[in-house]
Amino acid sequence: MRLHRLTITAFGPFAATQEVDFDALSTAGLFLLHGPTGAGKTSVLDAVCYALYGAVPGARQSPGAALRSDHAAVGTYTEVGLELTVGGRRLEITRRPAQLRLKKKGTGFTTEKAQSWLREYDAASGAWRAMSRSHQELGEEIGQLLGMSREQFCQVVLLPQGDFARFLRADAEARGKLLGRLFDTRRFAAVEERLAELRRAAEHQVRAGDDRLLGIAQRIAQAARGSSAPPLPDRQPGDAGLASAVLEWAALARSGAHECADIAESALSAAEGRQAAARQALDAERELARLQQRFADTRLRAEALEARRPECERAQALLERAHKAELVAPALALRDDAEQAHHTAATAYARARDLLSSGLADAGAEQLAALEGTMRQELGALDAARRAERRSAEITAERGDLDRQARADEEILHEAAGWLAGWESVRRTVQDRIEAAQEAATRAEQLAGQLDPARHRLEAARRRDTLEAAATDAEHRLGSAREHANTAHETWLDLRERRLRGIAAELAARLVDGEPCAVCGSDAHPVPARAADGQVDSATEDAAQAAYRRADLARGEAERAHAAVRERYAAARAAAGESSLGELAALTERLEREHTEAHRVAAGTHAAREALGRAEREHEGRLDARRQAEQRVAARTSRREALDREQTALRAELVRARGDADSVAERAEQLERRARRLSEAAEAVRSYDTTALRLKEADGRLADVAFRAGFDTPQAAASALLTGASRRDLQHRLDDWQAEAAAVADRLAEPETKDAAGRPAADPGAAEAAHRPAERALRDASSACATARDRCAELGRLSRRAEAEVRGLGPVREEYDRVARLAGLTAGTSTDNERRMRLESYVLAARLEQVAAAATVRLQRMSSGRYALVHSDARAGGQRRSGLGLQVIDAWTGSARDTATLSGGETFFASLALALGLADVVTDEAGGVRLDTLFIDEGFGSLDDQTLDEVLDVLDSLRERDRSVGIVSHVADLRRRIPTQLEIVKDRHGSAVRQRVAG
Repeated sequence: MRLHRLTITAFGPFAATQEVDFDALSTAGLFLLHGPTGAGKTSVLDAVCYALYGAVPGARQSPGAALRSDHAAVGTYTEVGLELTVGGRRLEITRRPAQLRLKKKGTGFTTEKAQSWLREYDAASGAWRAMSRSHQELGEEIGQLLGMSREQFCQVVLLPQGDFARFLRADAEARGKLLGRLFDTRRFAAVEERLAELRRAAEHQVRAGDDRLLGIAQRIAQAARGSSAPPLPDRQPGDAGLASAVLEWAALARSGAHECADIAESALSAAEGRQAAARQALDAERELARLQQRFADTRLRAEALEARRPECERAQALLERAHKAELVAPALALRDDAEQAHHTAATAYARARDLLSSGLADAGAEQLAALEGTMRQELGALDAARRAERRSAEITAERGDLDRQARADEEILHEAAGWLAGWESVRRTVQDRIEAAQEAATRAEQLAGQLDPARHRLEAARRRDTLEAAATDAEHRLGSAREHANTAHETWLDLRERRLRGIAAELAARLVDGEPCAVCGSDAHPVPARAADGQVDSATEDAAQAAYRRADLARGEAERAHAAVRERYAAARAAAGESSLGELAALTERLEREHTEAHRVAAGTHAAREALGRAEREHEGRLDARRQAEQRVAARTSRREALDREQTALRAELVRARGDADSVAERAEQLERRARRLSEAAEAVRSYDTTALRLKEADGRLADVAFRAGFDTPQAAASALLTGASRRDLQHRLDDWQAEAAAVADRLAEPETKDAAGRPAADPGAAEAAHRPAERALRDASSACATARDRCAELGRLSRRAEAEVRGLGPVREEYDRVARLAGLTAGTSTDNERRMRLESYVLAARLEQVAAAATVRLQRMSSGRYALVHSDARAGGQRRSGLGLQVIDAWTGSARDTATLSGGETFFASLALALGLADVVTDEAGGVRLDTLFIDEGFGSLDDQTLDEVLDVLDSLRERDRSVGIVSHVADLRRRIPTQLEIVKDRHGSAVRQRVAG
């Protein structure tokens, strides 16, 4: 990947369009990116990352971070363009983030969505060809070409030296997190987790199977209770040998149960024989007692029958007399019916005669019928009068409706006249509301455009005032740290000088008689040097050196903290301007208040328009209602005149038809009532005469029938009659007596009964007393035998279940053993894993070993062959991660030590070598994509002149692979050593780029 040109507009601190020509910078191979704090050096790198991935590096990305420059003019779009060559293709990427812009219509701002463009240079035609404007397609295309994620790109192209310095001093856990992000070892961690899940699932299945097996064993123990079964073995789920122990114990329980069942069956056979003999004796004694009792009961029944004989003879006589009376019953019923009908007709005749006038009291049926016909004729003549009366009522009702309609129309006309008189005033009021709301909407948009900048300035002023005190405090801490570091440095140099002056005494203290001197080689030591007063030993010097290193680290931290605070303070001050916090707060509050009021008034625009529409619709409705009411008034006048003429004619006709009645209906009701009375009276007279004749005929017939049946009078025949229930009762009693007499005679003739009556009295109680113990013993033996058989069947069934469970658990146990072994190996907990390394750590250790080997090539050159980085897979103590150790080998001493013991300058070039080595490994991992452009962040200030020359020599050697390296640094000496430079200059109107290329 090679960068050619970067274009930045309204991005970060850059207000105007700035262009960086990487092709010109790359000709020297090594170029310097420098500028004052807060000018925007890091923003250049952010722009490269944003062009490629649509986001800035994660360390500088926050949820509220804005990419747009606060110095940019309104109407200038924030845009980043990058031209590069990757995978043999020359591409141009242009991105615009989401940002506010002026509305095309009206005033105020609107949010424009993020946009992206991707073009490719066609060498054949010499023109650019558009490829895509989709964020997703552009991201996929760049990701496939680079083969790296944004995190990997920021680590291997924008080399953050501070991160790798921490990486050198970090523990294995922190190293593992960084390496895991770069090399994406999540699949190996997923394998560990998956195996752990499988182990837990298999263990759960094994324990569940053991629980089920123990549950079956408990049921076997319950079923075997009462037999000679051994106690249940004391085992827990997961114990080895649990299955075999349960099966062996179940076999013993079944054997004891079968023995108990055989004994119970023998006892049952003996009890059955004794019970059969006792039962036979009891049945014989009970049969004899039954026959003797049967004979005695029959004798008692015969005596009772003889006592009831006279009563049966009387019942027989009553039945015979009632049979004769039944011949007279039809005539008696006919006479009773005739008498009842004549009584009813006489009552109706008397009631009808009372309702007639005195002149008609003795009139016959024909006279009354003739008068009724006359009345009916007069009643029919009133039909026409009824129709006239109904029509007159309808006219009266219609006139009432017309009057009500007239009153309603008068109200409508009056109300419409009043409303229409004030119409112009209502319309003008609503239109004024609409105009005021429209003006308020325009004002609200204007205020919204002023409010957001005011809020940003107010927030910047708050940060400015807060950071001003923080900057002063950081400056004081920096001065103290520098003073402390200088004091510690002078103390260490003084102790070192004093130790060197007395080094002869220190070497003399190590001399041994007879052994050669390490300096001159002589084995004779005539006058060894003596230690002077205040001699400094190596421990004192090392302690002073360690104190100086700590003070120097503290000074570096204070410098970085002071620079960061000053940079934030300068940015906040530039954003806030010279206004005070109170002035900005008052301005923001006033704008918010005016914007809220304008927005409230503007919100009524829709309601005012709806009110105007409703008022206009009501105006049209009022006019239409007035026209319709006037038309209805004219129509009602002509209709009322026609109804008056028709009703006058109808009233004259009704006067003639009503007579002395108040209405035609009343006259018709009078005639109807009189005709009905005449009809009822004529019918009553006819019925009275007819029923009298029928009663006389029934009396003669009844006397003749009673005489022929043998009764002296009809009354005697009537008294001999019986009701159906009485007759059936007498016949039933007679039948019962005869049937009982026949049954008693048959029973007394039975031979078994006679023979039993002649034998001694039976004693079934004694036989019952002998049978009960035998029956009870049989039930006990049968219950015991059934219990033993059920126990054997249940034990057999449960044993088969236990065997099936054991067979099913066999593969599950094998699977658990296999999965548990693999999970232990990958998790580093198994004894087979000697170094206790997890699978992910093992993979990362291999990557770290590659990185250390690649870094050592450059580290040895930077350190003049003194240092080399090696990977260590030694086991860590406690629960810490193993296999990710990193050590530095000092060729001068031949010893290996931890990377955390390196000094500041040593840490820098070690971390630089590590970063370059990591870039090589990640590049190979990503498919071998060439990285022709690299950037190296701060850290050169900790190097002395000789080491700086060696580091620059190593960086300059990267040109052998046709690479260009950009160094981001504040070190002034680098401006002299590196002639090709990209300088960032800042002022109050925004930063600018100045490019200087060595001739």
